[in-house]
Amino acid sequence: MHDYDIIIVGAGIAGTSLAYELAMLEDSPYKKICILEQEYAPGYHSTGRSAAFWSQTYGGPYIEPLTSASGEFLKNPPKGFYEGSFLSNRGALNIARDDQANLATQMIDSFRENEVDLQKVEDAFINALLPNRKDGWNHAIWEPECSDIDVAALHNAYISNGKKLGVAISCSSALKDAVYRNGQWEISTSSQSYSSKILVNAAGAWATDIALKSNVEPIVIKPYRRTMVELEVHQPIPNTLPLIVALDGSFYFKAMGQNHIWLSPHDEIASDAVDAAPEEIDIAIAIDRFQNIVDWDIKRVVKKWAGLRSFAEDRLPVIGYDKSQPNYFSYVGQGGFGIQTSPAAAQIAAHLLNDRPMPAHLKHIDIGKYSPNRF
Repeated sequence: MHDYDIIIVGAGIAGTSLAYELAMLEDSPYKKICILEQEYAPGYHSTGRSAAFWSQTYGGPYIEPLTSASGEFLKNPPKGFYEGSFLSNRGALNIARDDQANLATQMIDSFRENEVDLQKVEDAFINALLPNRKDGWNHAIWEPECSDIDVAALHNAYISNGKKLGVAISCSSALKDAVYRNGQWEISTSSQSYSSKILVNAAGAWATDIALKSNVEPIVIKPYRRTMVELEVHQPIPNTLPLIVALDGSFYFKAMGQNHIWLSPHDEIASDAVDAAPEEIDIAIAIDRFQNIVDWDIKRVVKKWAGLRSFAEDRLPVIGYDKSQPNYFSYVGQGGFGIQTSPAAAQIAAHLLNDRPMPAHLKHIDIGKYSPNRF
């Protein structure tokens, strides 16, 4: 029996960032921390399949505070955590057809109370950023702060710095069951047995399964498949190409090298918690939507993949202790924004776990919106 103060289930960006922030808290009674991961390596599923961008508008106005509060950490990581920046500026052009002009206005209105730089732009500006676009796409919102995230570097930094602080990670350790008795969780996995004072569910798409195996009333967390495809095109792609996002939610794409595009049909297909794989129909839909906006000749499909993003019913994250089992903590429902919000969200979760007041840079965030008690 391996004894810990806190066991975290899931070694994706959620679990590893939380473990690091817990280990960093001074005078915390919970210093022995272990992450259990069902796969042979951390970040095998959603974290390792991200489209990798930081956008203050992604996820909506209630996610923006977490994204913005994470920006400084990602731009200028703490000394000793990582040399350099996890962000590289790209900008985002949120675009709509002529018959969807109202969507541009709605986007501006939605974020009017948030401190986000959004600019309605005209035809000449759009032409400069998106050459060879087809007729009818004449309404756009420019988001200058949108950036690419080096997801692998961020995830690895959380893992390596966590290990330096004593965090243990046990891979190939799928949770079989967890029983709470006499003030301790007794946890069985496919390889070992563990005990801990607190159990944290950071299992993403597997969150419901973990709750049931822990005999805790599950919060409804639904996984959805998201498809990505890398295309090679004949035309050189300008290095000024921003992230291109359809305001109606039908696609996004960005350049990845001189002739390569990462493209998604922005799909959300209900799925079981599985090792997601792309469907040919979704690849075809993505390519069709791409060809409807730009006149670029596709040379070949380089690769294709899919990942799962998991949401609570209101599409906000769930961060907090369970109301009926006070030693069970949910850190789930990060949807597709878990990476870009990970610094702030993990700090919030670590302070809630330790019943500590929020640090100054997070006090403006209404954390009650993310509480499990809202359900």
